[in-house]
Amino acid sequence: MATTTIDTDTELSAVNSILGSIGQSPITQLKDPNTGVITNANPEIQFIYNLLKDANIDTQIEGWHFNRERHVKFTPDSTTNKIAISDDIVKLDLTDNWHLRTYNFVRRGGYLYDKITHTDEFPDIDTIELDVTKVYPFEDTPQVFRRYITYRASRMAATQLVANPQLVQLLASQEALSRAALMEYECNQGNHSMMGFPDDTMYNTYEPWRNLRR
Repeated sequence: MATTTIDTDTELSAVNSILGSIGQSPITQLKDPNTGVITNANPEIQFIYNLLKDANIDTQIEGWHFNRERHVKFTPDSTTNKIAISDDIVKLDLTDNWHLRTYNFVRRGGYLYDKITHTDEFPDIDTIELDVTKVYPFEDTPQVFRRYITYRASRMAATQLVANPQLVQLLASQEALSRAALMEYECNQGNHSMMGFPDDTMYNTYEPWRNLRR
């Protein structure tokens, strides 16, 4: 039995999709395969690629199941007593901070900074746990997110490059549909509950059919 091959979205296919949405011809290469540097000298291509990057960042900053992690351990540098925070971390907070209120952390100058003690040096801390939200490269996001990001960037490209309100409206409708698919994926993957149960816990709701089964 033959297997079915499904090509997932790449940055090149996303850029071509955006170009197609505004009536432009596709390109065959976006980046050098060895260096990862954009080789296309067309300024319009660079502009569209920047729109794709912006849409990717703006989407992930919202915080989703796939790019949020809890209880991530950080250790101060033994020399400076500072905790470095990488650029891909766009949100952070002390785990369970809603009832501990021990620190009030932000990222400042590439390091963890406490607004309560007004310092980025933590000589008395061995390890601290943070909840973080990270931004991942476009091709490392789930497929449903890649589709939404592409449609979002397409609508942005049409708004800024094409004087056609009907096209913008059509692309906005497509973006809204993909957003709905994204939200369904998020709810299924995240197992979210309005009760706000902590991780590693569960709650079985009342199921009327069990009474009928007796």
